[in-house]
Amino acid sequence: MKTALTIAGSDSCGGAGIQADIKTMTMNGVYAMSAVTALTAQNTTGVTGIMEVSPEFLAMQLDAVFGDIRPDAVKTGMVSSEMLIRTITEKLKQYKADNIVVDPVMVATSGARLIAEEAVETLRSELLPLAAVVTPNIPEAEILADMKIASKDDMISAAEIIGRKYGCAVLCKGGHSLNDANDLLWNNDSCTWFNGRRIDNPNTHGTGCTLSSAIASNLAKGFTLEQSVKRAKDYISGALAAMLDLGSGSGPMAHAFALTGKFAKEA
Repeated sequence: MKTALTIAGSDSCGGAGIQADIKTMTMNGVYAMSAVTALTAQNTTGVTGIMEVSPEFLAMQLDAVFGDIRPDAVKTGMVSSEMLIRTITEKLKQYKADNIVVDPVMVATSGARLIAEEAVETLRSELLPLAAVVTPNIPEAEILADMKIASKDDMISAAEIIGRKYGCAVLCKGGHSLNDANDLLWNNDSCTWFNGRRIDNPNTHGTGCTLSSAIASNLAKGFTLEQSVKRAKDYISGALAAMLDLGSGSGPMAHAFALTGKFAKEA
């Protein structure tokens, strides 16, 4: 069985972070492992607290995983401090990790800031050059490309700037009231659009975590990057279309929408 590792923060309500990643990886047919960067107190209405792990303990988690069950792909999510980013990059280099998917989480869906200002530059200089693909949303792509994005052509320009600067493929995600649900993949000077249908579901908590984890899962199984993006978008569309409605804010998706079998049956 192929394996995937998520390096991210915990979401106490289970809709995003490592909880969403583990659900997604499991549903996409790989064995999921995790290294926790921070504990968060959050629910569908927002983040009320963040408690980071120490760089030393994060390093111990990564040593434990790579020293026993080597991941076939790695996804990074919320990493809020410079020292934690440096720890991750050092360990990924040490173990020559494969198929690294970087979700450059900077701001929560609720608007809460999830990364320290000084950590953004470390993310740029240390982690992005290790990525097979980076998956910014529009606000994150604007930060990484140092430009405003207001059109389809702007998405192309931003993705190219990021990709050339850091030597990685870039999946610039639509949404945020721009370009509907269509995402742009820039890879080796080639642009591919992945058109998606906008699903009228306000419960989109954890969509970024879920998409990047699904991409990592498919890369782990040997699919090409283009195939992995397509399969990931199909999965997230199914999870949104299931119309799960939990909580009083932007709720989680139904990650297990395709789960079948006797153990999934209700009483």
